[in-house]
Amino acid sequence: MDSDPRPGDDHPAHDLKARVRAVLERRNLTDNVSAEQAAASWEQDRFVARARALFYARMMFLTLGLLILAVPAWSGYFGFNGPISFLGYFAMLIYSVANLLVIDHPKAGRWVTYLSLCFDLLITVVLIARPQVGGGLQSPLLATQLLFTTLFAILFPKPLAILPPLLALPITTRLDLLLNRSVTAVELLTLLWYLGLNFIIVYVLVYLNEREATAHREVVALQGDLKELAVVEERNRLAREIHDGLGASLSSMIIQAEYILNLASEDGLRTEIREMKATAEESIEELRRNLRMMRDDFELAQGLEDYIKTFRDRTGQSIRFERTGLARKLPPDAQLALFRILQECLSNAAKHAEAKEVQVRLDFSAEGVHLVVRDNGKGFDPGRTPRGHYGLLNMRERAMKLGGSIVVDSAPGAGAQVAFSLPCLSA
Repeated sequence: MDSDPRPGDDHPAHDLKARVRAVLERRNLTDNVSAEQAAASWEQDRFVARARALFYARMMFLTLGLLILAVPAWSGYFGFNGPISFLGYFAMLIYSVANLLVIDHPKAGRWVTYLSLCFDLLITVVLIARPQVGGGLQSPLLATQLLFTTLFAILFPKPLAILPPLLALPITTRLDLLLNRSVTAVELLTLLWYLGLNFIIVYVLVYLNEREATAHREVVALQGDLKELAVVEERNRLAREIHDGLGASLSSMIIQAEYILNLASEDGLRTEIREMKATAEESIEELRRNLRMMRDDFELAQGLEDYIKTFRDRTGQSIRFERTGLARKLPPDAQLALFRILQECLSNAAKHAEAKEVQVRLDFSAEGVHLVVRDNGKGFDPGRTPRGHYGLLNMRERAMKLGGSIVVDSAPGAGAQVAFSLPCLSA
């Protein structure tokens, strides 16, 4: 006798689900995340990590700035005397903290970080150009401009976004001329040297960033392809097992029913055997249809038309089928939903509505695919579904799962119409 499963037997699956759920929640993603959404989430996480590193670097510069203000010789060198210098320092501190608070926001975090970095660069240019002696292209702080080029290239690897630090050098040179400082040949060489270093930094960082982003997108796309391939392989495996197991059993049942039918002489018994044989044949046809869906070898319009013909022959109902639009391949889940809803509608029309005529229309359009089933039966009140009848509920759940919509229009004595619509989907 098999023992009952213990509560702890499926811990690995629960642990895996918990890890997946934790990652999705941390990245603000849903279960049906696409490759584009995963790549965007990765880029956002990367930006936030780099922006936080910028904040800590800015805190180091603010510490050095406080030392400059505290040492009279240093503050005198830059001409930072009086309360205005302290107000400027605290303004930098305030917008640095504000930047930290909005870093996680997808849009505001990037804009605030960019603007605050531009303010930092502006203050640095002032520090470089302000001293009358040893300032400008002679300033020891000129190397800081390379750091800003690196930060802009790391955080905002776009040509126009990196323009501000590149303009800092010509602006510094222009300020030298406005302050009546002569630009010597050595300072001109310094300018050209820094310009060359800037373009090298920009090229290397932008190139590496693009390679990294491209590689990550390829990995995400490959993971999605491997997942789809695993699903297809599992479906094919299940299709083989079902065909060889259940399909063989149903075939044997049909053969045995035919044999018993030949032996039976009583009319009542023969009728029961024929119904049993018909049920087995219908079951094996349903099995084959499901196997075609699992193997992605199912043509929706033809499948619906074949089922309608079989249902019409079995029930004697007058069923008219109409197809409009250019048919296209749909995902297996969408095809199955459309087929099951048609089955439910025809079954309701025959069993409950006692309809004489049924109209079925399948429409393929640019917006999606639409299935409309209308009968002339006795109708019902959609708001008062009898207990134990789950047909309408199942149809609504199928529509909700696929992002579609279903509208049931009926009233007592007025027939019924079910309109099922799915958005534009591709296999």
